[in-house]
Amino acid sequence: MRKKRRSSVDKGAGAPAAPKVKKSRSAGRQSKEAAPEETNQCVFVDFVRVAGVILRPGGMPNEIGVDQVVFQRRIQQQLQKSPRYPGIIQEFITALESYMENTDRFRNCLLPCTSIINTLLEKLPEYMLDSTSDGGVSIPRIIINQLKWLDRVVDAKDLASKLMELVSVAPVEVQRDIITSLPEILEDSQHNDTARELNSLLQEKTQLTVPILDALSSLNLASSLLTEVRGAVMATLAAVQLEDLPVVVKFILHSVSASDAYEVVCNLRKKLELEQCVLPPVLQASQSRMNTAAGSSQDSISLILDCIKSAVRFQKTISEAWLKVMDLLVLLILHSTNANQSRRGAERVLKVKVRNGLIQEALLQRTFRDYAQVMRGYFPSTLALAQSLVRSPDPCMVPFGGHMYRHAFTAFDSYCHQEVVGSLVTHVCSGVGGEVDVALELLCGLVNEKPSEMAMYAVFVKGILDYMDNLTPQQIRRLFHLLSRLAFGQKQGSHIQDDMHIVIRKQLSSTVPKYKRIGIIGAVMIVGSMGAFSIFFSSLKSVTDLHLCLFFPLQVTALLELVKSSSESSPEAAALYYDELANLILSSALDPQVQDMIGKSVLQDFEDDFVVDLGPEISGSFPFPARAMYKLYEDEDQGGIAINLMPLLAKDIQNKGEQRVSSLCLSPFFRLLRLCVEKRHQGDLEEIDGLLGCPLILTNMDVVEKVESLSKAEREFLCTLLFHTINWFREVVNAFCTQKDTDMKMRVLTRLQNITYLQTLLERALAGTPGYVPPIANFDGDGTDGIVPNSTVPVIKIKKGKKRKAPGKNSSESSSQAEEATEADETQQPEKEKEKEIRPGVSLASYRPFFRELDMEVLSVLQCGLLSRSLLDSELHTKVREEVLLGPAELVLLLEDMLRKLEFSLTAAPAKRAPFLKVTDKSVGFSHLQQRSSKDIASYCVQLMPALCSHLENCHNHFQIMLSENNGVVDGPATDVEEHQLMSSAYQLLLQVLNTTFSWSGFSQPGQKSLLKKALGVFAGRLKEGGAELTLEQLVKHSFEYLLNFRSTVPNLSIALCLSQLLSTVSEKGANPAAYREQTASLARRFLNQDWVTASGEKERGTKFNEALHTLLSIYLDHVDDILKAVEEIAAEGIPELLNASKDESSASWPTLSRQTFLVFYKVLMAELEKAVRKIPPSKMSDNTEAQSEKLLTWNLAVRDFHILVNLVKVFDSRPVLNVCLKYGRLFLESFLKLGMPLLDYSFKRHKEDVQSLLKTFQLSTRQLHHMCGHSKMHQDTSLTNHVPALKKSLELFVYRVKAMLTLNNCQEAFWLGNLKNRNLKGEEILSQRSQEDDDDEEEEEEEEEQQQQPERSPPPQEQSEDEVIAISSKR
Repeated sequence: MRKKRRSSVDKGAGAPAAPKVKKSRSAGRQSKEAAPEETNQCVFVDFVRVAGVILRPGGMPNEIGVDQVVFQRRIQQQLQKSPRYPGIIQEFITALESYMENTDRFRNCLLPCTSIINTLLEKLPEYMLDSTSDGGVSIPRIIINQLKWLDRVVDAKDLASKLMELVSVAPVEVQRDIITSLPEILEDSQHNDTARELNSLLQEKTQLTVPILDALSSLNLASSLLTEVRGAVMATLAAVQLEDLPVVVKFILHSVSASDAYEVVCNLRKKLELEQCVLPPVLQASQSRMNTAAGSSQDSISLILDCIKSAVRFQKTISEAWLKVMDLLVLLILHSTNANQSRRGAERVLKVKVRNGLIQEALLQRTFRDYAQVMRGYFPSTLALAQSLVRSPDPCMVPFGGHMYRHAFTAFDSYCHQEVVGSLVTHVCSGVGGEVDVALELLCGLVNEKPSEMAMYAVFVKGILDYMDNLTPQQIRRLFHLLSRLAFGQKQGSHIQDDMHIVIRKQLSSTVPKYKRIGIIGAVMIVGSMGAFSIFFSSLKSVTDLHLCLFFPLQVTALLELVKSSSESSPEAAALYYDELANLILSSALDPQVQDMIGKSVLQDFEDDFVVDLGPEISGSFPFPARAMYKLYEDEDQGGIAINLMPLLAKDIQNKGEQRVSSLCLSPFFRLLRLCVEKRHQGDLEEIDGLLGCPLILTNMDVVEKVESLSKAEREFLCTLLFHTINWFREVVNAFCTQKDTDMKMRVLTRLQNITYLQTLLERALAGTPGYVPPIANFDGDGTDGIVPNSTVPVIKIKKGKKRKAPGKNSSESSSQAEEATEADETQQPEKEKEKEIRPGVSLASYRPFFRELDMEVLSVLQCGLLSRSLLDSELHTKVREEVLLGPAELVLLLEDMLRKLEFSLTAAPAKRAPFLKVTDKSVGFSHLQQRSSKDIASYCVQLMPALCSHLENCHNHFQIMLSENNGVVDGPATDVEEHQLMSSAYQLLLQVLNTTFSWSGFSQPGQKSLLKKALGVFAGRLKEGGAELTLEQLVKHSFEYLLNFRSTVPNLSIALCLSQLLSTVSEKGANPAAYREQTASLARRFLNQDWVTASGEKERGTKFNEALHTLLSIYLDHVDDILKAVEEIAAEGIPELLNASKDESSASWPTLSRQTFLVFYKVLMAELEKAVRKIPPSKMSDNTEAQSEKLLTWNLAVRDFHILVNLVKVFDSRPVLNVCLKYGRLFLESFLKLGMPLLDYSFKRHKEDVQSLLKTFQLSTRQLHHMCGHSKMHQDTSLTNHVPALKKSLELFVYRVKAMLTLNNCQEAFWLGNLKNRNLKGEEILSQRSQEDDDDEEEEEEEEEQQQQPERSPPPQEQSEDEVIAISSKR
């Protein structure tokens, strides 16, 4: 026998089941008739008694009076000293067997000796099928427990074999006991064999999963066997019971090594479908009475996540693997660990997943719904992640953080409610635009969904009132809407009513305009909430509710009177009050009494203040002669009223704006009036339709022609009059654009014509009035306070009907090139163009904040392609039909407004960080638009798409007819320049509107697929019938084909760019955008190969042309199949053609490439070449010869293109060209060092000639870059010298990297260094260096060159030309 293990609590021979000093054994019952048995048992009994154990008769337990070790030693000594040794051992065992015949004795007489173990194991089957015997003790379990931690085992292999045999036949309970005890019974040498048998058993009996995995976790297994076992366990994962799943996950994760962690976690994530472990909500509800099924599944999932959390916390490799295979629940686990690295990694991965659309709101909703109990344990992490996302500068992160807040509030308890509300209030008080918007939106949503719960935290929200200085008007509206719903909608929140009234009164009484604005906005929002709740309470029957129903209208009336009286002294405040009240009436349901009161009061006040009866003469003293203008009614009896505009404006200036009625309030008051009438009469405006065609008291607009002769006050008065007139017409169009009557529609079109005409007059008037600040038109913010309109007066050529856009930002390189182009233009400008110059004007683009906002409904006018009206003669029987078409100028006006709206609403905002300096508010002029969601705006645009397509086809037909009449040229004698410019603008705006619509990120959301298909169906339907039945791919294909048809009539390069961008955007909506790359590239090349001429016969040029050319060339190179070949084609063919052409001519194969546009081409070619080499896959040592040859060929082509482009600076040596070459030359060199040199390391021996050729070509480029560095220093041009240090560092790295490559391939003797002289761009030595050669070390640079001759024929370094500083011989 040999010793196996020993511990301080080991059980010795005769030790009881419990591992304590005191041994409990119950003696077997001995019958009096068993005298012969006693004789046989005397050897055993005597030996045990002498060793120190007293065997008690009956049911009394046996006693041991010595330590277990002492007892074992005494038994051993007695057996060895007996004269009958070794025969005495057999006698002792026989006596023991006789003694154990009695069950009670057997229970307490178990000895750890192999011979005895065999006896025990033979006894064990007798008790397998019995339940627990007397006292609830399981005999098999006691036997098995006595086999643990044995000191001596004679045949361990045999013991393991017998135990596994018992497992194969035993009941499940005994199997569990045996399996879980195996690690404590078996020796290490038996672990692998036993593990294989347990693995086989695991496949057969899933009910033994837990004990088998417990045993396997404690066995010392070989790594290969562990991998095999883990794979088998992973395969059974889908069949495992939910309650056993935590043990399985724990075993899998705890058996992972660093090398296979990622693979194991990937497989585990694929197979671990927790969603299948949760009952559907319907079944959960039905079983919620027992609270068993749902609770047990939640508990099991919690245990699974605890296992993952334990593995993540204590095993770094597991944590890193889960970061790569991210799941929302595991992300919370990673974030909940204390390690900062894990938290940052979790946040980073979550943002990437959300940005890429891999984790969406639907998944978040299911997670909170199905695992609410589990998620509650990770609430701090949920809150922290939500805070991080809402504060993210990325606009696509913020909504997801808001969803996390909302679901946390909905799913968790009151403590979590308080934390969520507190966190949202903190976001609102931060003052950062994106944070504040989403937090207020969430709070409003929670008040609507959970009013009673939110009312408990009204005092939290009320604290935001102290931070209103940082909020925009739109945010203040939301805040007061939120607070008023809490205060007046729920009894729990009524305690903040007094506080709100105090704040409102304080703000209204302020003399500071900003605070008065806050008071007006807040008061009107409170009125809206009180009015809405009075309707709600009136529907109830209780006495209290009826009392509130009567009380609220009185409060509303008193509050409105307070606001009105507080704003009378300031026209700006009064105008804001009218605008806010109009918004309230448009968006809310007020109490009918209050609404009638407001409507009657407004109608009467408007008539008294702004409408006068039109007499034969207009009395009064005004700066200009008064005259009724822009009357639309033919019948004199119907036109007896007029808008009293100029007299009111004259009084404003005379009284300095202190009178009660101001011309500033005209447009806001009319908006309030028409909305009141619209609300009272369900959209019918017959009561005020006279205002659509009534004239305004103005002056004869011929005065604009002599604006230079007027005084400054008269010029400013005229400009103000024009602004008020245009704003009045804009509000009239807002009011009547939705009317169905044909005559009204025609008058609306006429008012649009009035607007376009007045805008041309205003441009001229503003040009003669420098420094003029227009009257405010949008009163709800500070946006117009800091705006100084652009008063520059550019030279304007004949473009009467065209509104020009503000010039965009240009790069310094483009500006420099544009300056050169401008100088060329000025020197060669024809005299006839100078004669055509007319009176200067200004662009109205910088004055847009001073115009009233057009509603989205105005865009419905785009659907009115052709209108007609019936006129009756005096006898009322002759009908005359007059047709009115939406003119090009009006079309441009509407499309410009539509494009601005879409860019504001549908274009993703850039990163929102709080600016250090105050910037102009970009939302000025979009107050009404902000009331709509981006989804509503996109849907409205899709409804208008048939009309937009009709206008697009009209533009196409117009230019097609023009080209056919002029024999294919745009500058024919029959071309109307003004009409050509307007139609070109409309063409471009239509394409931009469509591109902005299809670029909306919301189309990628699952719920918006139908809207996308509807939009594409409009395009497809113009080409082919039955678009509704087509798949998305077919719709994209037909839409692409439809839009491609417009390529033949594109009049200028900007429109060509818009068409290319629209085609690219549409192609990306399908599942296979690559299928359209060739067509897009072909179209872009067609446009680049086209000679663009203006309607006046000149070539297109200028800053906008260069910008469009830059983007179009980038699109071409991005979509072409072989970008290196395309770059070489332009650089090696197009540019030499340009060099051989005369000064004003272009390249023959690339007509858009001229000396004026060379910088554009050069910059795009360098940028795209550098981007292309970054995409070349990195080389590996394991690459085969074919792969290396292919990559080497690609790098050879790239280096050759780079060499051609760098050498062009010898001809085009302007500062912008040098700047581009230095910048992208360094980036190309860095990419070559990172990606190209490893390829040369591996390829040098196999492809020595190719490597030498590549390096020789590249050396010529690096030498030229060195010369450019010297040129930059010599001229001391800071814009160039900024690039020099980093470029020189990369050049030095390249030299030593080549040396390292040669050393790696045992060719170091073929490498030597020399000094390279500084030279200018023409290769001439910089003379100032000759006297400083010894001292000026920083002028020394290292270069490399490959010598094709043999080493013995190569000249020594000092005899080489001064340019050749490194040589690599072709032989070693």
